[in-house]
Amino acid sequence: MSGHGKSQAIRAKLSHPVIDSDGHWREYSPLAMDYLRDEAGPKLVEKWNSRVRHFGESSFAKLDAQGRRAQRIGQQPWWALVSPSELDTATAFIPRLMHDRLPEMGIDFAVLYPSASQLFAPYLNDDELRIAGCRALNRYAAEAWAPYADRCTPIGVIPMHTPQEAVAELHHCKSLGIKAVALGSLIRRPIPAAAEQGVSRRYAFWCDVLALDSAYDYDPVWRACVELGYPATFHSAAENMGLRNSLTNFVYNHIGHFGEAGNAVCKALFLGGVTRRFPQMRFAFLEGGVAWGCSVFADLISHWDKRNGKVIQKLNPANLDRAKIGAFVKQFGSEEMHSRWPEFEAELNRGMGSALPENLDDFAACDITKKADIYDLFVPNFFFGCESDDPTLNYAFASKVNPFGAKLGAILSSDISHFDVPDMTEVLAEAWELVEEKGMAEEDFQAFTFSNAVKLWASLNPDFFTGTVVESQVRKLQA
Repeated sequence: MSGHGKSQAIRAKLSHPVIDSDGHWREYSPLAMDYLRDEAGPKLVEKWNSRVRHFGESSFAKLDAQGRRAQRIGQQPWWALVSPSELDTATAFIPRLMHDRLPEMGIDFAVLYPSASQLFAPYLNDDELRIAGCRALNRYAAEAWAPYADRCTPIGVIPMHTPQEAVAELHHCKSLGIKAVALGSLIRRPIPAAAEQGVSRRYAFWCDVLALDSAYDYDPVWRACVELGYPATFHSAAENMGLRNSLTNFVYNHIGHFGEAGNAVCKALFLGGVTRRFPQMRFAFLEGGVAWGCSVFADLISHWDKRNGKVIQKLNPANLDRAKIGAFVKQFGSEEMHSRWPEFEAELNRGMGSALPENLDDFAACDITKKADIYDLFVPNFFFGCESDDPTLNYAFASKVNPFGAKLGAILSSDISHFDVPDMTEVLAEAWELVEEKGMAEEDFQAFTFSNAVKLWASLNPDFFTGTVVESQVRKLQA
């Protein structure tokens, strides 16, 4: 049976809809440029084209091995937005075709993210291009997909270089009727000391994770999300950064980068106390799987147990009896160790007060009084986009392993329209293998493909699915 037949057959026997929380569509760039021209005028379009030409002339592809090494430019993605199928390739950028083919894929409703991150991206350092570009892309998305709202909805892209621009674009998305948004994260900011010495931001930057040690207070953004009914989703990349910077191997750079990007922001949101201050907020980290989320959840509990504000003083080296340590050195150490003990004792004393933070409780912003608080501030608030062929997805539902018997919010993140999905009609069939071959319970499959998505998207906007083909079954679940 073909992927087409398998997915349809599986969907036919399910008692619930299938919601894809992270499909993709591909922008039709000539139309997108028309929106940018209409939004900001021909001068900005020329500025954009000049930028594209500049990067084309100095791009990775133009550099030889020595040039790449000298600039330390990692291997860029290539052939990432193609499919072996002409039909699937066309489906990616023709809204009507995507809408009509979703039933073939076994998908009832899809939340669709853009594909060409370089096209009007929310990460551009040019304020004018970034803000106008996001406005243009969001209007393009809203108008292109409006006729197909019964089965799919596009997300709006939100620039996050400042809280002010983010809040403004959130309101703009609301005015356009956009129901879901993706926020920028890991904002690259210059390191002041390096900038003063003339070092380019390209080589000296830090990544702003928005909620911990940030350049700004982003609480106005989370407040606006709550008021407007937007869960905050992140589809950020850590590719070609840090340890993912191979000059020659795209796969090396690609594996794990979405998870690492989500990991960084998730920890910041939690330890920065955002879920404590905004318990209604929901956050989703897409396409990076859930295994890292299980690890973060368990590690937070383990670290709190050993380093919370009440027990941290147990680790204070000032509490140690130096005479006893010296006696152990004399009894069990070598003569050389014993003779050098005064030097080592002085070193211990010097290190006792070094590098202490102002607040010794790293969990202070969370206001945690017991381990169960970590469950309450983590599990309901965070969701994790998992591709259908990810075998580690079962970790989300490993209640016998996860602390407090937790089941984390894994959601279907199909990635249709990208190279990860060579056949769009096989997504649901691949996902069902988790039940047939990997031991996933059908109730967990229902959570993965349906109920967790409802918890995410309808949490702040109960009418998110109104007017869609899944409305009646969502209402039953909500009831």
